[in-house]
Amino acid sequence: MVRKEFERVTPESVGVPSQAVQRLLDRLETSGVSEPHGLMLMRFGKVFAEGWWTPYAPGLRHGLQSHTKTYAATAVGIAYTEGLLKLDERIIDIFPDQAPAEPSENLKKLTVRDVLCMGCGMDTMPKPSKDWIRDFLATSVTHAPGTTYMYNSTGSTLLGAIVRQKTGLGLHDYLKPRLFDKIGIDADNLRWMKMPDGMEVGGGGLLATTEDNLRLMKLYADGGVWEGERILAADYVEMATTLQNQSASERNGNPFAEDNFVGYGFQMWMCRPKGVYRADGAMGQFTVVIPEREMLIAITEFANGGTGSEMPQRVLDLLWEFLDTLPAPDVRSLPEDAQQAQALKTRMKRLALPSPNASVLPETMQGINEKEYRITKGYFSIDGEEMSKVMSGSAALPSIERVRFCFETGVCTMTYQQAGTPHELVIGTDGTWRENRLEGLLSRVLCSGEWLENNTFVLTLRWVEMASPKQLKFTFDGDSLHLHSQEDGPFVPKVDVHAACV
Repeated sequence: MVRKEFERVTPESVGVPSQAVQRLLDRLETSGVSEPHGLMLMRFGKVFAEGWWTPYAPGLRHGLQSHTKTYAATAVGIAYTEGLLKLDERIIDIFPDQAPAEPSENLKKLTVRDVLCMGCGMDTMPKPSKDWIRDFLATSVTHAPGTTYMYNSTGSTLLGAIVRQKTGLGLHDYLKPRLFDKIGIDADNLRWMKMPDGMEVGGGGLLATTEDNLRLMKLYADGGVWEGERILAADYVEMATTLQNQSASERNGNPFAEDNFVGYGFQMWMCRPKGVYRADGAMGQFTVVIPEREMLIAITEFANGGTGSEMPQRVLDLLWEFLDTLPAPDVRSLPEDAQQAQALKTRMKRLALPSPNASVLPETMQGINEKEYRITKGYFSIDGEEMSKVMSGSAALPSIERVRFCFETGVCTMTYQQAGTPHELVIGTDGTWRENRLEGLLSRVLCSGEWLENNTFVLTLRWVEMASPKQLKFTFDGDSLHLHSQEDGPFVPKVDVHAACV
């Protein structure tokens, strides 16, 4: 891979006031709608502002969730550009061995293009399984393909399987020489969740950096050409980035997500500002292209809470607010303001999430220290891969069986046994994070702990390669222990565990 770095310039040199970026940072940090992790702003192919909130960092991959879909669609676009597939090809012709013996009339009509624009005609999608392609094709196609809209992540993963069926290569191996190496994405730094048959989860299983996302979407913003080389056919880019399917039905499940009602392209969303489109992953992984301004905004974050997509939508609202504060699109430069530009640059180098709270050891700790508890009811694990299990259908590890705490000044060591193997977590209780390395797709977890009451210890786990932190509350009551969490969603299931002193 030959990676050409983007030119870094002042905001004013590309027609953006530094103070406008400062206001955007203020809004992201103080509005309560998100916990920002990384932000990059580009205009005319030049990066004019960038920063990461410690402990997040530029080269640190981040869970993309459904932003992955745009990578999967890009693989289809490259195969289309190479003449390996056509958008009007029928899915049952691509997967004849997995298709039902007597496919319905609607299934017979289902094409690659329908899958690309969320027009599969299904009302449900199957859960991951070993025979997930067969299960997908066995799902009732209730509506004529292309006539309705339903968000279908399994269909997005099928896009990768289509490429694999045509080329014999999975998403990663196919994209490495054709996309990643050419546009400057370090393929060795990427990580993918996998389906039971080894297919990458194209519907949401990629971990990549903020800049990787920026580079991908710059390719679309530039019409499919990178450094003079055409990677995506011009007509494919045009279709991918413009309205291909109406998505107003999204209002039924996500009434707050106004930017989801505007329409859908090929694994991309249209946005309310005219001509704007975005790649989009759960919890606010956005890369937004604003053609009128020749601008891109890439953000990785944890935007969650409220109802449905309320918080991610409010982040988009902040981005539209930012655009509204800028000079007219035809203003290509402003007088340099060295003082403001330097203040912004300094701030973006010093971005950091708030430190954890320090905690004083309670007197009751003496009755807890070094006790071992055996799990008697419920399930919990500390591998951070709930999302991977939901999306890929992979089997969960057995529950942790035993747990023990050793509290000292400023630090707690938690030892636990899982599947008969001992493990250890070091937890900062002095207002710092302690980094731990675990096995698995997500290897880096930062841990901090705080006593809320004399008998309640809260453990915060932050996997810096994923968007969402996780909190576990341990309540000690004599010889019993109750462990619970507030989270309860598709990616972070609620924990309710009881244990007894051994």
